[in-house]
Amino acid sequence: MGLDDFVSTFAMYCQQRFGEGVQKLTLDANFTCPNRDGTLGRGGCTFCNVASFTYVLGSEQSIATQLSEGKQRLRAKASKFLAYFQAYTSTYEEYAVLQQRYDEALASTDLVGLCVGSRPDCLPDKVLDLLLAYQQQGHEVWLELGLQSAHDDTLKRINRGHDFATYVDAVERARKRGLKVCTHLILGLPGEDNIMHLQTLQRVLAVGVDGLKLHPLHIVEGSTMAKAWRCGRLLPPTMEQYAASAGELIRHTPRDIIFHRVTAYAKPPVLLAPQWCSSRWKGLNAVVQELARAGGQGSALSR
Repeated sequence: MGLDDFVSTFAMYCQQRFGEGVQKLTLDANFTCPNRDGTLGRGGCTFCNVASFTYVLGSEQSIATQLSEGKQRLRAKASKFLAYFQAYTSTYEEYAVLQQRYDEALASTDLVGLCVGSRPDCLPDKVLDLLLAYQQQGHEVWLELGLQSAHDDTLKRINRGHDFATYVDAVERARKRGLKVCTHLILGLPGEDNIMHLQTLQRVLAVGVDGLKLHPLHIVEGSTMAKAWRCGRLLPPTMEQYAASAGELIRHTPRDIIFHRVTAYAKPPVLLAPQWCSSRWKGLNAVVQELARAGGQGSALSR
């Protein structure tokens, strides 16, 4: 049995929406972040090193080149693709620049839409209206928002640079326009436990959301957390701990919400800990086993 047997996955959503599988093509469009360029701060969030989740440094390659290479890698898996603007904050630029880069991506053949990664504090109405215009043209559009936690103390501790109220405002403005929002959450942040993870989920659900991504806290080279980990002051979750926490959140999530991801991985030497995150499959299999044992998506809501 696989994840699709227990969870409303993004793969299932795409199969229903397009009649076939769709793959995300990760892009780095040379954007930055207000938490790195000095607007809010420097150094970024304490967990962040962008090299841990981008395939290439896109600033050295055009969007068209990145898309072409991504298609070559994934052509055996799909014939339709989504351009995923992932690295840093992909709405944090002048309007004309954003439009030019989004347009460049959508001009590529076999592209059915955009996934745009951003922060809640970098979403002016004009940019939301631009994304809505693409959606109205028939493109699939997802706004992916990094929240990580709904607890303001945690957001301050990880140097996030915004509070939960800022997230609420961004989501309400996006969903009022009919844009789909996928919220990213990290399980295992310093000072948090399973009860706090569930509280975060409940607050996110209360605001309204269309999709979720769950990530285990993992320590990457170049991050502020790497220093704390080396000093023995920070321990990321074990695979068993993560699977139990992720499973509980999935069981408390209504079936109509789409899980774009239920775990994450990185490769050494960027990844420092935990080692189980170096495998794409170990964490996923652990989550599937937990769901098989205790119930799948939404099962806790009917008890």
